[in-house]
Amino acid sequence: QVQLVESGGGLVQAGGSLRLSCEASGRTFSSYAMGWFRRAPGKEREFVAAISSVGGWTYYGDSVKGRFTISRDNAKNTVNLQMNSLKPEDTAVYYCARGAGAAAGSGVYQYAYWGQGTQVTVSS
Repeated sequence: QVQLVESGGGLVQAGGSLRLSCEASGRTFSSYAMGWFRRAPGKEREFVAAISSVGGWTYYGDSVKGRFTISRDNAKNTVNLQMNSLKPEDTAVYYCARGAGAAAGSGVYQYAYWGQGTQVTVSS
């Protein structure tokens, strides 16, 4: 099975920044789209961002556009999420996911593997 391991979560004040990273196992990382989702207490899993297999396009959820940036380094099997201007409503567990193909969008069904999640807490 594919393993995805997130890191970089933590506690931050509103207006601050965090950078999440996800490391993937295997040697086929560059063939697949990658995405970030989040789940806040009592809410459904929400799409955050996605990036195509070679980084040719990126796609963001409306709530994070202009604040978050997704990137990948295929040589290192990593995908990152730079989060700026954080708000209390960004508080959630953030999950890294591998797409089923070279492109993937906002649908949970478009992703085949998921990481364990990393907690991001933004204080008021």
